[in-house]
Amino acid sequence: MIRFRLGTRGSPLALTQANMVRDALCAAHGWSRDQVELVVIRTTGDRVQDRALAEIGGKALWTKELDRALLGEEIDAAVHSMKDVETVRPDAIAIAAMLPRADVRDRLIGATSPVDLPLHATLGTSSPRRRAQMLRHRPDLNVVLLRGNVETRLAKLAAGEVDATLLAAAGLDRLGRGEVGVAVPTDLMLPAPAQGAVGIEVRRADSTALVRLAAIDDAPTHVCVAAERALLAALRADCHSPVAALASLAGETLSLRAELLSEDGVHSVEGAVEGAVGEPLGDRLAADLLARAPDPVRRLFGA
Repeated sequence: MIRFRLGTRGSPLALTQANMVRDALCAAHGWSRDQVELVVIRTTGDRVQDRALAEIGGKALWTKELDRALLGEEIDAAVHSMKDVETVRPDAIAIAAMLPRADVRDRLIGATSPVDLPLHATLGTSSPRRRAQMLRHRPDLNVVLLRGNVETRLAKLAAGEVDATLLAAAGLDRLGRGEVGVAVPTDLMLPAPAQGAVGIEVRRADSTALVRLAAIDDAPTHVCVAAERALLAALRADCHSPVAALASLAGETLSLRAELLSEDGVHSVEGAVEGAVGEPLGDRLAADLLARAPDPVRRLFGA
């Protein structure tokens, strides 16, 4: 008997993460694996691979089909990589739980560090943040669009279409590819907000699903990711916005670091705040960064 239906994208990484959620639910509630059904839903973001997401609808291309299935009661919950979930969500949908966060860093594949890349090397990425951060360190780089799942991007790198690329360490680790690439320290490249976190959304009115998922929620991850997403909301950031952020929790003290960049990486501003859990740290840090940002950065954030 199926007790719970989990909606997921169909990529290898998405399926791995959905199975992690299924295993956590089974362990928490004493269910067998066949009592949690994985419902694969193909998203527009999976279908369209030749253009940047920002050109064709942004992060909603990863979520809108899953949202439709969730609100249509075809599934009980949807599993997401939280960095791919747009900041403003439908009122009828709630982020019910997050799994423990994995490695937040990027991994550089094709060189041991940005400075070791050949002069005028071609870097493949679809991320405005990664583009800007790499150009700040290496303005000579030729940055081109590179999309697709992990294996697709690694295959394009192996075929010589690009000299290097960057992938999230968490995704590589979850796919058993921990040997791929070199982790870039966060003081060199601060990660995307919510990178490394897997979140599960439900219908806000579905009290049964909310209770079931509360049992697997990792509170420190949830608190940190919520702070990073609050920063994005305060900045009114979108898929075009080169923004990096990372929150950390020590006891009841929450620290939030962030960086805003111009698209070419020439201009940037960074800062940090800390306070008690529940304080509006995202709002405070966003106001501070925008007040100090160079004009090319401020314009990107509508300030």
